[in-house]
Amino acid sequence: MMMYDSFSSDYDRFVHWPGRLAFELPFLEQFLSGLPQPVRVMDAAAGTGMHTLALAQRGYAAAGADLSTGMVARARENTAQAGLSVRFEAAGFGELAAAFGPHSFDALLCLGNSLPHLLTPQSLAAALADFAAVLRPGGRLLIQNRNFDAVLARRERFMEPQAHREGEAEWIFQRFYDYDPDGLITFNILTLHRPTPDAPWQQAVTTTRLAPQLESELSAALRSAGFDHIRSFGSMDGSAFDPAASGNLILSAVRAGAPHTHNPPPDYRGAV
Repeated sequence: MMMYDSFSSDYDRFVHWPGRLAFELPFLEQFLSGLPQPVRVMDAAAGTGMHTLALAQRGYAAAGADLSTGMVARARENTAQAGLSVRFEAAGFGELAAAFGPHSFDALLCLGNSLPHLLTPQSLAAALADFAAVLRPGGRLLIQNRNFDAVLARRERFMEPQAHREGEAEWIFQRFYDYDPDGLITFNILTLHRPTPDAPWQQAVTTTRLAPQLESELSAALRSAGFDHIRSFGSMDGSAFDPAASGNLILSAVRAGAPHTHNPPPDYRGAV
């Protein structure tokens, strides 16, 4: 996780959190509706913890985990600044049940295109088994990936640049993909920074590798891991998933094994 350790100090500059949370929280709260109170939520690959803290502020019993110790340190700083008491642990996919205990959560979120960092079908299967272990029977899972069905079809390389300003200091972030011969993708973030308008730009590039998970592959892996009631969306506005056009792949699922009904998430379409 060297990329995210080094990028952790800039991550909250890269993401426009007020806009992102305003858009995503209505969908997330609908996803969590109907669960026993207080709803225990695990934010896996939590990054700097902003989703976790937003949910905690709304009364959810939220906790977060991330493999990057740099991200976890920033999450704990953000927690202190918010005046909250939220648990964050340095734990990656496959380590959640060991870190927090089996059946500890009613819902698990895996947002921000985190799951594609698992580069083999075996590591994906192990992570989903860990998700199932840390969820109670009937617990809910929500995954947010990029729509790699469309990314691969179009051979998309460049994403929209992001900019941030603090006083006179400026940052520009440019994300782009390199397509590797082994079928994986190298994900690059170019960071440009200057402390004042008359200072020269400084630049840094951080990279990591991704496995472009297709909707059909991920749905099949979820079923194999013991999840059912699997549904696909193209955005957190609740729109249907279109493999040719959607920007994101949002998958909701329910951990099998609950008695009676599985208490699936509500129907989002037209409600968010």
